[in-house]
Order: sequence, then C-alpha cells, then structure tokens
Amino acid sequence: MGPDEMNPEELQDYSGHMPAPPRLEEDEEEHGPTSPRRKTLLRKPIEIGAFRRHEEEGPEGERQASAREDKEAPAPRKEDGREGGKDRERSHSPRQEKAAKKAEDQTDGRNLKKEQSGTQSRMTEEENRLKNLKEIPDTIDGIKRALEEKIGLGISFDVTFREMVFGGVRCGFLYMNGFAKDTALIEVIKRLTYADEAEMTDRPLEELKDKLVAHIQVESLEKFDEVIDKTLAGMTALFVEGARAALVIDAKSFPTRSTSEPDLERVVRGARDGFVETLMTNVTLIRRRLRDPRLKFEVVQVGERTKTDVCIAYIQDVAAPELIDTFRNKVEKVVIDGIPLGEKQLEEILVSKGGWNPYPLVRYSERPDVVAAHLLEGHVVLLADTSPSAMILPCTIFQLMQHAEEYRQTPAVGTYFRWVRYFGIIASLFLLPIWYLMVVHPELKPVNMEWLGPEKTARLPVIVQFLIAELGVDLMRMAAVHTPTPLATAMGLIAAILIGQIAVETGMFVNEVIMYMAVATIGTFATPSYELGMANRITRIILLLAAAFLGVPGLVAATTIWLITLTVQRSYNSPYMWPFIPFNAKALYTVLVRRPFGTSRHRISLTDTTDNTRQPVSDG
Repeated sequence: MGPDEMNPEELQDYSGHMPAPPRLEEDEEEHGPTSPRRKTLLRKPIEIGAFRRHEEEGPEGERQASAREDKEAPAPRKEDGREGGKDRERSHSPRQEKAAKKAEDQTDGRNLKKEQSGTQSRMTEEENRLKNLKEIPDTIDGIKRALEEKIGLGISFDVTFREMVFGGVRCGFLYMNGFAKDTALIEVIKRLTYADEAEMTDRPLEELKDKLVAHIQVESLEKFDEVIDKTLAGMTALFVEGARAALVIDAKSFPTRSTSEPDLERVVRGARDGFVETLMTNVTLIRRRLRDPRLKFEVVQVGERTKTDVCIAYIQDVAAPELIDTFRNKVEKVVIDGIPLGEKQLEEILVSKGGWNPYPLVRYSERPDVVAAHLLEGHVVLLADTSPSAMILPCTIFQLMQHAEEYRQTPAVGTYFRWVRYFGIIASLFLLPIWYLMVVHPELKPVNMEWLGPEKTARLPVIVQFLIAELGVDLMRMAAVHTPTPLATAMGLIAAILIGQIAVETGMFVNEVIMYMAVATIGTFATPSYELGMANRITRIILLLAAAFLGVPGLVAATTIWLITLTVQRSYNSPYMWPFIPFNAKALYTVLVRRPFGTSRHRISLTDTTDNTRQPVSDG
C-alpha cells in the first residue's frame, strides 16, 4: 500500500506531518515537484544567499555559488510508486522549507555580523591612534577630531570647545564648563580681539602669549596629554591654527564650601576656620599661619585615572631630610587606579600596608593651627585634593590623645583637661571588664565596696547584657550619622529613655550595666582622635570577652598582649608608645603636663629634627 492509499492518521505517522490537501489533475502541472514555480520557491533562499556571497566574494564567488546550486538542485522524480510518493511528499513539506530558510538566514546574519565586526575593528584602530596621539595637530579640525576620542568632545556635555578668530587665525578654547571662571576668560577674550593680522603670521602662539593673553598664570605646552590633564584639572587650553602647542590658562573656579570650624575638633576659644575639599584653599590656610620661606609644598599626582593632586608639606630646615625623601619616594611609587577617598587610601598603602591593626598610625586633623604646630615640630603633612583632612606623620598614641583646647587655656587648666581626658580613655577600656570580674567573683571587691555588684538579677547574663549594649551603642551612633539634625535629638531620647528604661523594667537588663556602659561610651567620645576611639572600642570588647571566658588570668593576658602589640608598632619608623617605651623622662613630663609655652626651648626628639631649637638663644 502506497502513501496515496493510506488514511490521514497512517500518513502522518509515515511521513511525519499531515499530507497536503488533495489537488485536481489540472493543478498538478502548476504545483508538481518539477513545476517551474516549485523550483523557484525551493531555490529562493539559495538565490538570496548567492546574492550576499556575490557582494562579499565578487563575480568569481557568484559563479562558484551557481555551480553549487545546480549541483545541489533535486533531480526530477517519478510521480507514481512508493519511493516517488515519499519524495514528493517530503519535497512538499513546509517544515523543511522553513528550516532551510532559517538556516540560510542564520548564515546571512553571521556574514553580516562579520562585516560589522570588521568595520568596528577599523574604527577601533582609528580611535586608538587618536587616543595615543602625543603631538598636537596643527589644524583646528584635527584638534577637534582628536579631542572627540581623547576627552569625549561632543559626547560629554561639560566638555566645551569654543572656536573664534583672532587676527585672521582660527583659535579654539577648550575647557570644562563647570570649572571655567567666566569673568577671567571674558577679559582674556576681550584682549585677544585686538590681535593684529600682520603680527599673527609668523609665530601666532608666542604673539598671543607675550602680548595679548592678559592673565597671570599662562604656560605653553607641546604634549597633548599634558594639555588634557591640565584641562581636566580646571584650566583652559587655547589652541591656535598652525601651532603644534597650546596655551594653558589657569582660570578655574572649583565648587567649594566655606572654611567653617570642624565638628570633631571644636574649641571654646580659638580659630573657627577649617580645611575644605579644595587643596589650594587648605594650602593658603597653612601658609597664612607659617610665613616661613622654607615651608615647602610639593605636589605629586597619584592615580592612573583620578590623577589626584597630593601635596607634601614640610619645613625644609626643621624636618629630617631622610623622612622627607623616604615619604616622597613612596608617594611617587604608588601605582593604583585612583584614590577617590583621598589620604585615607594613601594611609593604607603607605603606612598600614594592608594590615588589620585597628589603631591609627597617623594623625588626622582638619584644623590649620594644629597642622602648623606639627610642622614646627618637624612632622611631615600630607594633603590630598578633594579631602578636608590633613594626615600628620609620624605620630604616637599620646599625640592622638591631645586636643587643641588644652593649649587654648592656661597651663593649669590645660593640664586638668588632659588628665580628665586620660581618665576617660582608661575608663573606656578597663571599667567594664573590671566591674564584670567583681560581679562574677565577689572576692575581688575591695574592702568596704561590696555595693559594687547589682542589687537585682536579670534574665540575661551580664556578659550578654554588655555585648547587646555595645552593639546598641554602635547602632545608635551609626543611626545618628544618617539621621537629619532636627531628628537626632529625638532619636537620642528614644534610644536612651524608652529603650533603656523598658529593658530595665522588663528584667532584661540591670541598672548598673546601663550606667557603666554610659560611662565607658562617654570616655570613648572624649577621645580627640575618632580613629583611636573606635580602636579602643574594639579593644574593650576583646578585654571583656577575655574576662568572661578566662577570668582574671584572661584579662591580664589580654592586657599584656595589647600593650606588646602597641609597643612593637611603629609610625613611619617612630616608636608608637614613645616616650613611655622607649622611656624619655623629659618628653613624658611634657606629655603628662601641659607646660607653659615659654619654657619649651627645644623641639621634641621624636622626629629627629635638623634644627631642634624652638626659640633662639640670646647672645648675652
């Protein structure tokens, strides 16, 4: 039985698809497998592919494609018989036609992608050539084309190129729209309008620089990358037709805030100005206090992409030359993508070196008077653009405990403030673990101080109460940072009164835990250095856990390890515990007592200063 004698279900199983609808005999000639129309429909995808190959391969490719088509064309088949019926039904299959067309379309799509990929590759080579262009083109059109690839002219909306004609010569101003100081540039343009065409023929760039550009800071640069870097730093570049150099005009204006008093270093009496995010403003604040011609400010760019200006400040005949050279070389050798966080990332690269030590090895300050005082002591100061903090090094742990308020009061009052601050810092470290040991081991209580323990017991162990309170204080501190100022007071009342009171009334906490935790927290906040206060908080938790699990031996062992760790630390080759370890009696007296200013005739020996005389000795 052939395919023509099967019912539809059997034919579907036999051929894999439904049979074609019945046709009349007069339509067989038009729709048969050998009909011209059928051949055209079957060969249409091949003809499309041949047309594409003709575009890619030329006439020779077209002849080869035609030969392949003729070779692959199906031969005429018999109209009757089993084999002829099977071939006829398969040739009529719309599924096979659809699959063949889909395969051909995929081939055409791959060929089109290859063509586009080749075009993109050629564009990439052109872009790379322009991006790596070192010399400045001698035409304005060439400069604009190169700027499109080097700096994104026409893509970045803040990149502006202003074309003008002065003295019959085409010129162009390149500047960042947000950095340009329009008042200064308008005066420059007004002056350039007086350019004489006769004088602009031989050396137009030198003529503009020497006679017409009315600005105090102008330099001529020949390297294209240097011009781009100066422009990205806020300056304005002037290109002239026919000159392979550019004039860079320092007419910039950065968005900045006022020099207000820092929040972390407030004083009752004293200067109210502080550093801002603009490097030049910070340098000016220091120069205003130190009018020493030997005060130097060296600038080094750090970061392959950020190109952040890092300033190294020192007094040449006071700071140790070895310290200056070593620090300068380390800063210049920094290879990194960028330092968007400023001096803090430099500290981790230069000083901390990727360690996990929580204690700061440098001192940060936002007060110009504090920085000036450390420069007079022989320290080196690092300032980073876009950062309001100055990094002072080397430093000791005792310098991190000093505050400017101590020197704004009389020596007696300043000494009292210093001792109160020392007491608060010590209490923030050891008050909680010592009280915990007295609660757990009552025999450790001093005589006539049996009242130190809690009167009532709580549902939670004391160590759990302390840990929850520690985490709660840290959480409240972080919430206060992100809370708007009008709501910060309300948040503090809610946290201190409602949560604390409810925790005590429900029996989860005891009153003594809340009280001692508050005293330790106040001692942490009394630490002048924010970084030192956070490091002491981590140390307090470690000491508390050591006392809870190991008792008195654990607290003693943890304290000993803590002291040894601080002793072996060095801040840029300077002992971190100086003058306690190594011991220096005179310097330790200066640390413990705020001496009158007139009695200090010599600088400290920590920095190994070149000139250690603070006050000149009279000839008499």
